[in-house]
This record gives sequence, structure tokens and C-alpha cells, in this order.
Amino acid sequence: MNTVCIIGAGPSGITAAKNCQQNGIAYDIFEKNDKVGGNWVFNSKTGHSSVYENTHIISSRTMSEYEDYPMPDSYPDYPRHDHLQQYFENYAKHFGVYDKIKFHHTINHIHKNENKKWVVDYTDDQGKEQQKIYDYLMVANGHHWKPKYPEYEGEFTGKWMHSHDFKGVNDDWRGKKILVIGAGNSGCDVAVESARVSKDVYISMRSPQWFVPKFMFGHPADILVKSMEKLPPKMRQKILTKLVKAFSGNYADFGLPVNDKPMLTQHPTANSDFIDYVRHGKIKPKPAIKRLNGKIVEFVDGTQQEFDIICCCTGFWTVFPFFDKDFIDFQHAEKLPLYRKMMHAEHDNLYFIGLFQPLGCIWPISDHQANLACQEILGKYKRPADMKKAIQHELDHPHYNFEGGQRHAAEVDYNDFRAELVSDLKTAGVIIPERKPLVSIRKLVGSLLTA
Repeated sequence: MNTVCIIGAGPSGITAAKNCQQNGIAYDIFEKNDKVGGNWVFNSKTGHSSVYENTHIISSRTMSEYEDYPMPDSYPDYPRHDHLQQYFENYAKHFGVYDKIKFHHTINHIHKNENKKWVVDYTDDQGKEQQKIYDYLMVANGHHWKPKYPEYEGEFTGKWMHSHDFKGVNDDWRGKKILVIGAGNSGCDVAVESARVSKDVYISMRSPQWFVPKFMFGHPADILVKSMEKLPPKMRQKILTKLVKAFSGNYADFGLPVNDKPMLTQHPTANSDFIDYVRHGKIKPKPAIKRLNGKIVEFVDGTQQEFDIICCCTGFWTVFPFFDKDFIDFQHAEKLPLYRKMMHAEHDNLYFIGLFQPLGCIWPISDHQANLACQEILGKYKRPADMKKAIQHELDHPHYNFEGGQRHAAEVDYNDFRAELVSDLKTAGVIIPERKPLVSIRKLVGSLLTA
């Protein structure tokens, strides 16, 4: 009987376990925390979680729920972190996975033996070191937990922290001079939260970003994007770029760098408050940092400012601490060499579940990835004969012309990537119902023309 080791009981790990269970595949699922949910466990004892007290999801409830397990109707359009953690726990219990999770178990090291099976060394919940051998490995340890800090000339002597360790503002932040580095989703969230208690909040941006309101024309933004999935990519980009400009105005008018690249070539920042706070003067934009000198920060435009707190919202490294560096190392990769962002060319019994970064939510698509992995284990799906060629083709033909760099190493379009996985599953005899748009493109275009 085939056996599978699943690493992590976050959103991708529990759906990997569900798919193994539904397909009659024996598995163990390891989780170092005491709860399911991975990054969505607030105040995680393991330091794995990056959510703060007021974190809400940036994709809508409709586009974030697993397709076979809807979120409760009582949940808001953009659920809070505690809603999500409870949802994941209920999901795991509903599908009979929860009681099989090995909580408080830490994976120490994994390697292949001479029979090409996985040797997993771990510490159990009693602190004892154990070892077990598996036929297959599903890695679902997440990629938003290892902080990446920027490097500058000089040293900052105030409070220096990463968004990973930000859990909310308190009286220690009140009245302080605060600088946020980075204008991605975490950066804008931290800046907005900080501006609630301080009048001196600045945000340093190295490059222009697209800031997308969470609601447009009365709908969550990703539901509008869903309505465009049948359109050619360039047309989608043109419509969305025009929409965002119509809602936000000219960035240059309020001090933000103008983005001359079309929407969807970068991972957009979804935040309905950020532009409003900038235009009210609650958050002041600054360019990139040149050097640090005590509490003084010098920017590339020659201006200087004193700060008490700097929060680095500069992303995360993609790391697998249980693999030897000379075995698999994606930390500095600008493109992930994986087919469907999950299958390795040289290891046909290894799957990365949920490692991609969609223009949307990870979990519903990681469900399809895990299903596809199970179909291959059962012999119902066959991967491309020339995996290196197939992987290179994917790298050469992204869904959009994404920007380079490690930030976009695993970027995909939500709807296009889902369609590819659903098509693969169909070849294995698995039919996934189509997700129909909740708003028509005709209605969207009509609204745009009359706006």
C-alpha cells in the first residue's frame, strides 16, 4: 500500500489529507503547531503565523472557499483571521482529517534512501526523535513564514521589525514616528493600522504598485476579475487598469509613484483604506531608502527623516528547512522549476501543494493540486514524458508577463491556473464542476462605460 507524508496542517495540508482520504491513500499529516490553519493561527506558538489582530483576507469569501465546502453565510465578504482558522478546523473535521493530524510534531530532516523512498526524521509530541519511511511526500509547509529583511548601509537604532512579527498596534506605537518599508498587502495593512494611533506614518516604496479597492461596483474585486476569465489576457489587463485608475485617480496627484505597467504584471495590493489614508495625509509616501544612521533615515531623493519604529514588510523566503540545501533549494529562485507549480522533474514521488502565488486565493486551487497528485499515485494521471521540457514551456509562457524577481517566482493567474489543473484532472477521469461568474462581463463593461 502506498503511504504519503504530508508536511503541514495549514489550508493546503488539510486539503492534501482530504484528497488522500477520499482516494483511499494511507497518509500521515504532521503539524508543529497545536491548531490547523498554518499562517492563519493568530499568536502561533511556533512563530509560523504572520497574521495580526485585525487581519482580514484579501480575497473574497466566495473566491476563497474550498469548492466542496462553502464558508458560512454569516461570514462577511472578507473574513477575519479567526473566521478562517475556525473554517479550516471545521473543514478538517468534516472530512475526517482532524483526528489524524499529528500536532506538536516537528519535521527535522528528510532525504531519499537507496530505494527512492522518503526517510522522514521528526520529533514527536513527547519530544522523542522518530523516523519513518514513506513512498510519497506532499510538502505543504507554506511560503509566507520565513521573513526576508532588506539590507542597507548603516544601522537603525530604533525598533526594527518585520511584518511577520507585527500583531497589532498598542500604546507603545501611539505618537511614534513610524516608517513602513514596502507597499504590498502587508505593508499597506501595517501602515493603515499604524495611522490609527500615530500622525507620523510614512511608507517607503522602491517601485510603483497597483492598489486595488476590495469592492468595485458593489462587488468584491476578485469576483469582477472572475467575470473576465474568458477574455484574452491583454484585454483583461486593459479593463482592470482602466477600472483601478477610475477608482483611485492619478497617483502622482497625491505623491505615489505612477505605475506605467499594466495590471496583473505585478501582484496587486488589495486595500480599500490605503489610498484614502494617503489622500487624507495620514500616510505619507517616501521613495526607497539610501542609508540608515541611528534613528535618521536618508532616502534616495536626498531627504532625511527621524523614526522610532521601522517595520519591514518586505516579503518572505521560500524555504524548506528539512531538505539539505544541495538537494532542493528555491530560496533565491526567480522562477520555480516545477510543473503545475507542484511536480519536480527529478523526483516523481514529490509534490509541493500550495506553493504557487495566485492573483487570488491559494486554497481552492491547492485542493485541485492535491487531487491531481492523488490521481497520479493511483496511476490514473500521467505527467508529461519530458518533464524538463514541460516545465520550461510553463516558465516561458506565464499567464501574464509577470515582473521578475523572487516575489513573482511562483505567480499565476487564479482562473487560468485553475482551468489548467481542472483540465489535467479531466484526463484522469475526474470532472470538476465549472465555477460560473457571479456577475456578467456585459454588465461589468456597461458599468464601466457609464461610470
